[in-house]
Amino acid sequence: MGNRGMEDLIPLINKLQDAFSSIGQSCNLDLPQIAVVGGQSAGKSSVLENFVGRDFLPRGSGIVTRRPLILQLVNNKAEYAEFLHCKGRKFVDFDEVRQEIEAETDRITGSNKGISPIPINLRVYSPNVLNLTLIDLPGMTKVAVGDQPPDIEHQIRDMLLQFVTRESCLILAVTPANTDLANSDALKLSKEVDPQGLRTIGVITKLDLMDEGTDARDILENKLLPLRRGYIGVVNRSQKDIDGKKDIRAAMAAERKFFLSHPSYRHMAERMGTPHLQKTLNQQLTNHIRDTLPGLRSKLQSQLLSLEKEVEEYKNFRPDDPTRKTKALLQMVQQFGVDFEKCIEGSGDQVETAELSGGARINRIFHERFPFELVKIVFDEKELRREISHAIKNVHGVRTGLFTPDLAFETIVKKQIRKLKEPSLKCVDLVVSELTTLVRNSAKKLGSYPRLREETERIVTSYVREREGKTKDQVLQLIDIELSYINTNHEDFIGFANAQQRNIVNKKRAVPNQVIRKGWLTLNISIMKGGSKEYWFILTAESLSWYKDEEEKEKKYMLPLDNLKLRDVEKGFMSTKHIFAVFNTEQRNVYKDLRQIELACDTQEDMDSWKASFLRAGVYPEKDQVESEDAAPADTFSMDPQLERQVETIRNLVDSYTCIVNKTIRDLMPKTIMHLMINSAKDFIHSELLAYLYSSGDQNSLMEESADQAQRRDEMLRMYHAIKEALHIIGDISTSTVSTPAPPPVNDNWIPENSPNTQRRPPTSAPPPSRPPAVRGPTPGPPPLNPTPSFGGPPIPSRPGQPINAFGNLDPFSAPPLIPSRPARIPPGIPSRRPPGAPNRPTIIRPAEPSLLD
Repeated sequence: MGNRGMEDLIPLINKLQDAFSSIGQSCNLDLPQIAVVGGQSAGKSSVLENFVGRDFLPRGSGIVTRRPLILQLVNNKAEYAEFLHCKGRKFVDFDEVRQEIEAETDRITGSNKGISPIPINLRVYSPNVLNLTLIDLPGMTKVAVGDQPPDIEHQIRDMLLQFVTRESCLILAVTPANTDLANSDALKLSKEVDPQGLRTIGVITKLDLMDEGTDARDILENKLLPLRRGYIGVVNRSQKDIDGKKDIRAAMAAERKFFLSHPSYRHMAERMGTPHLQKTLNQQLTNHIRDTLPGLRSKLQSQLLSLEKEVEEYKNFRPDDPTRKTKALLQMVQQFGVDFEKCIEGSGDQVETAELSGGARINRIFHERFPFELVKIVFDEKELRREISHAIKNVHGVRTGLFTPDLAFETIVKKQIRKLKEPSLKCVDLVVSELTTLVRNSAKKLGSYPRLREETERIVTSYVREREGKTKDQVLQLIDIELSYINTNHEDFIGFANAQQRNIVNKKRAVPNQVIRKGWLTLNISIMKGGSKEYWFILTAESLSWYKDEEEKEKKYMLPLDNLKLRDVEKGFMSTKHIFAVFNTEQRNVYKDLRQIELACDTQEDMDSWKASFLRAGVYPEKDQVESEDAAPADTFSMDPQLERQVETIRNLVDSYTCIVNKTIRDLMPKTIMHLMINSAKDFIHSELLAYLYSSGDQNSLMEESADQAQRRDEMLRMYHAIKEALHIIGDISTSTVSTPAPPPVNDNWIPENSPNTQRRPPTSAPPPSRPPAVRGPTPGPPPLNPTPSFGGPPIPSRPGQPINAFGNLDPFSAPPLIPSRPARIPPGIPSRRPPGAPNRPTIIRPAEPSLLD
């Protein structure tokens, strides 16, 4: 029955598989399994039926296995079968098992010979099986036949790779003995995914169907076309035996008799046949399971930790308990208020790192977008001077004024102040939009109860809209207050005396060496002049410089900021970047022979942020309506020196007073919005939202859980308990199991990518032209082996290098059966060794007790 450790290990793995399969979830753990791979009609189904001792697999022509069959064999006193999709039903008649497999296959794949990677889980209990878990996969085929899809070969290959590429999957490569082993599709696929040969076990079927005078002795002894884990030969029932309902027990007895009586296989009969294959697979599976368990445990523990946070959310929410509903409502409304406040205040538990969110976006509106809009509307030099000139002339009327009129200054200042209304209202709109997004995001945790989430969003959003109107009224009132009285005695106002002595205003800039902003920008230049390319830009109070990269070692250019302005540029048809341009107001080239340079950003936010940085450096945007300076009327600016002095004086006064008002508005706008809208919304959520929710409808309807959420909660809890059960199962596993070391590597270069030249054995009796190189005739017999190292010497594979055996082959793997590491025990009735002089008598080799496959 295999080693004792297997009896405990493999049933536990079967429990793990059921723990996850029962909840319809994939635990993403590579549970140790054995995949049976081979071509069509290679004997895979017969090998599996021999394990079970029953006829239960569908048979027919073409592709019969169209879905993976996960076959779990369990040693048990009673004999029956169970399907995972038919829980509670025991199949005693194995003909019904075959019919159920066919029906379940057709249910998923239809009847058009299509395939599906969704497995069928079958567990067979029997006193005649060892504990094994195998996966029967569709046979590999080259040509689509009948109704098979044209890409059937690729479909099957992709599905096989899903299973055999897992490092925890052992591969049972089944190949018929009456075909060319060197061209075996199963061995080619195995070497592709298992180049070291640690997971591949070769199985040779149909040994009884080889032509008379040929055998596969050299292959089974792992001399010819060696594998690291060697080959095991089996003899299955013929189609005639199957049609005649030959009992599998009788077939296995016939298999035993075949190996004992065949002159080429008699010496290794104990290492051939289905029973030895079962024991070998059990030992390998046991070793693999034990090696995989530590990683299995760590994966399960990490999944359990990730689930505990989500499961914690569901522990307090019992939808059927009225008291729980009330408590859950209070908790969720309170949590919504906390999340909303944390998003604004920036103290959330989970800080967003991909982009700005919540209060950071509102702060950006206050201190970047709003100041940028203010400067953009008030600063256009020529338009302002033209308006001042007209105002002075209109105040004087038909008279020629000797003094600068106060009324002209007041008129121009009030006109500039009125322009603040539009950006101020736009600022409120932007904040409202961000608050609405915040409400929606904060309400995501209420998704368990759709009606509660919908009502919460509606009530809070309606309140924000209500406060929006009051905030806008207050903002307009602030501007009206500024318009109501022009305070020329303000401490920051320059006054008439200073204005007359002051030159054209030079905007105050920061310290010359101060770096205002650094970052990547794309410099758009025509292909003839180098094309678009990304550079590392540095903006200071004096200049704009760009470098090859952020190391700032290779400077490409430095552009002074004097007389520079900004303008927007439309995106290209295929461009996804946002572009703005820098140009010189005196029509000078800014870079090489370019009058303007175009700078591109990846997002609108980046472009707005760069524009705000340019504002801090004193580079302002141009006025949209000033498109052609040459189109101004000839009488716009008088050449009268006295009028020019008056225009200059009022210009300086307007600029001074406008700066005072802008500074006041920039300071009061965030305070007004925070007080009337944001703080008011927070207070409303904490103090009044619950009352509005109670008055909006029945509590039971509010706390009605969504079907999707209920299903998700149930699945989450089931997954959580399944993982805990799996960890408990793993904790019960004893580590005192018997194991065998991995065999040494062999030279398996004989498995080629394409058609190989497989003639690697020394000349023997010439086989027919169609005979595979694996076969050999019984005469003449093999040359005698050197008997000296048969006792006491270490196995040849443990020595360095690859020794050459008596047959002339590289033979590191065949040593255990031929040259044991300790004296062989000679069973009674089997002669020890015959002299090499009898050419027509087979040479009998003592069977070794240990095997590297055991």
